[in-house]
Amino acid sequence: MRLNVINPNTTRGMTDTIAAAARRIAAPDTHVMATQPAHGPVSIESHFDEAISAVGVLEEVANGDREGADAHVIACFGDPGLLAAREVTRAPVIGIAEAAFHMATLISTRFSVVTTLGRTGIIAEHLLEQYGFRHHCRRVRAAEIPVLDLEDDGDAALKRIIEECRRARDEDGIGAIVLGCGGMADLTDEIAEAVGLPVVEGVTAAVKLAEALVGLGLGTSKHGDLAFPRPKAFVGRFEHLSGTTK
Repeated sequence: MRLNVINPNTTRGMTDTIAAAARRIAAPDTHVMATQPAHGPVSIESHFDEAISAVGVLEEVANGDREGADAHVIACFGDPGLLAAREVTRAPVIGIAEAAFHMATLISTRFSVVTTLGRTGIIAEHLLEQYGFRHHCRRVRAAEIPVLDLEDDGDAALKRIIEECRRARDEDGIGAIVLGCGGMADLTDEIAEAVGLPVVEGVTAAVKLAEALVGLGLGTSKHGDLAFPRPKAFVGRFEHLSGTTK
């Protein structure tokens, strides 16, 4: 199968990190295409960043479909543009937050999320409510590190993440930890060893869920609200999207 893994921000180093994690976990017959938008924020740390990045995500889904992608992964923990992306393709589209929450509930009755900044933790809390996982999550914690510190000051960032994960283990009464950022995709093994709990990371979880859906022959439903959007004209900077939906 061909799997389109989309980093919704425009930082190439993070795309490479995400791609390496996806390829390491993917089945031998899965070809991972790692992409990022040509335009948008260098990191995603707010509702504003998510809104801007969503258009780039949709363009990368369309590009992936043209290249024969069997499924798509949105590799940002805010799952920006997830439902819109599902509208514009028949292929499965997996957001890494939703994937990680699902996986965590299969191995523990309670988990905590450890993310980057406190404000993005609030976004994670919104998603827990939206997806129906709030009662499984004991706490959303922030290491209070900017996303790009994962690229620019990796050792210090890892230390702070491990410290917060240990606090979650000792204080939250949990069985597993969910890492709340796609930029943490290469840190799972080190954190799990340091903390002594199962650690669920969304990129790798999404890859395996995407493979499962494709293997089952399941694609995005085109009935109801996920049907293709009605074709219409767009103007201005979005004129290139006119008539592109089915």
